[in-house]
Amino acid sequence: MPVITVTQINRYIGSILKNDRNIQGVMVRGEISNYVKHFRSGHVYFTLKDSESAIKAVMFANSAVRLKFTPEDGMSVLVSGSIGVYERDGAYQLYVNDIIPDGAGAAGVALEQLKKKLQKEGIFDTAHKRSIPPIPKKIGVVTSLSGAAVRDIINVLSRRYPLGEVYLVNALVQGEAAVDSVCKGILKAEAAGCDIIIVGRGGGSSEDLSVFNTEKVAYAIYNSKVPVISAVGHETDFTIADLAADLRAPTPSAAAELAAPDIALLYEKLSGIERHMEKAVLTCFDKAVDRFTTINARLLAQSPEKRLKLTDERLSVLETRSRTALLRYIDKLERNFAEKTARLDSLSPLKVLSRGYSLVYKGEKLLNSSDNLENGDIIKITFGNGGADAEIKDKW
Repeated sequence: MPVITVTQINRYIGSILKNDRNIQGVMVRGEISNYVKHFRSGHVYFTLKDSESAIKAVMFANSAVRLKFTPEDGMSVLVSGSIGVYERDGAYQLYVNDIIPDGAGAAGVALEQLKKKLQKEGIFDTAHKRSIPPIPKKIGVVTSLSGAAVRDIINVLSRRYPLGEVYLVNALVQGEAAVDSVCKGILKAEAAGCDIIIVGRGGGSSEDLSVFNTEKVAYAIYNSKVPVISAVGHETDFTIADLAADLRAPTPSAAAELAAPDIALLYEKLSGIERHMEKAVLTCFDKAVDRFTTINARLLAQSPEKRLKLTDERLSVLETRSRTALLRYIDKLERNFAEKTARLDSLSPLKVLSRGYSLVYKGEKLLNSSDNLENGDIIKITFGNGGADAEIKDKW
């Protein structure tokens, strides 16, 4: 019995499988699990299983790079490829060339996956949506200048808002170069100083609109420094550009209406503002007149002439009051003097003498007793009217 190596066995089995047409170029239906993409090589490894069995599968980088969507665990798919042996481990596996979502197109799955990714990254969050300027000075339009969309936008803006400047940026809206063309167009409009940018095209098939379902265009809209209106000409489905934009319009014409106000309504609003301002000015004027009258009255009341007049009046009153008070005081003094004079007069020795009494002096000394007299003393007698000298003859 010949002796062979493990490698020889694995190579032999591999050659048998390789030459078996029944397992070369097959389509296999199953569910993906344990999906892993090697970050360096780009190779993809996963398990394909059904309700009863499973098989290892590998998809090399040159095939994986062509996928339009990202396979996920639990996804039901159709896989095309061939069965072969991995000689190092002696395990057979499915070498995959392509993966197709089972029951859905790859483009549709890829679109939904991109939507979920961008949603998770916050590109569609309403918190990042910017308000449209009410009166834009410069409106940028990024679209194909040979299409009907640009004519519709120009017609609406020229009729609705002739005051604004329209800045046109020619961009490819279909084909492989369209994505970069639209992104550069947004940057160009932004650099030109536009207040708002309309990005879009007319209607078309899902393939025609694919440029507006790309990650690069979504980020170009999201990163724009000015508000962006998505104007992809379709009524029912939302593109990723619609979700990323600050405002979505169903058609280019509708985008033009959203980007600028109606000049007729604007004039009407301005007329209303003018009437309101006129009324406000008249009200302010009336208040100012009333305030002026009040202040003028206060100023007149505080003027030097008025104050001098008031001072003169007060001085006259004070003078009158002072004169009256002085006269009353003098009269009071006179009455008081008269009363005291009468009282003094009633107590005056002369008044007593007039009633028959007399005063006797010995020299300068008033005598009230005969004890100080001697016979022969000369005394002076004062009467109520006149006086006389006398000599003491007999003291008793």
